[in-house]
Amino acid sequence: MQAAVDALGFDLKIDESYAPWESQGFLPCRLLQIESGFEIYFDEAMKLLQDFPNLGASVAGRDSAITFRWGGDMRELACVLIVSAALAKGFRAIVHYHGDDMPYSVDQLIQDATAVLREIG
Repeated sequence: MQAAVDALGFDLKIDESYAPWESQGFLPCRLLQIESGFEIYFDEAMKLLQDFPNLGASVAGRDSAITFRWGGDMRELACVLIVSAALAKGFRAIVHYHGDDMPYSVDQLIQDATAVLREIG
């Protein structure tokens, strides 16, 4: 995943301990040389479709889902947006925020991440 993040050009380093599909809970990162991170969880896509049936067509044929959680720290939000954009662009992931109940494009995620980074200065 680090290579996909690097390809976007953001200064975000995911902790080397990260192991896809194995790492659960808090994932440390360095954003702009400052410690940050977010929570990451893996699940079956069908479980999420029960709560968001309108995603059915978007996620057809996919069997896994990744859930991210962050606190009130805007750096954590920036990390989630950047990693989400990297997954969408590099691995064709569908990115969905349950509050809006809609998929996000790579461009929108990059714009949002850039806006958050400007805000935290």
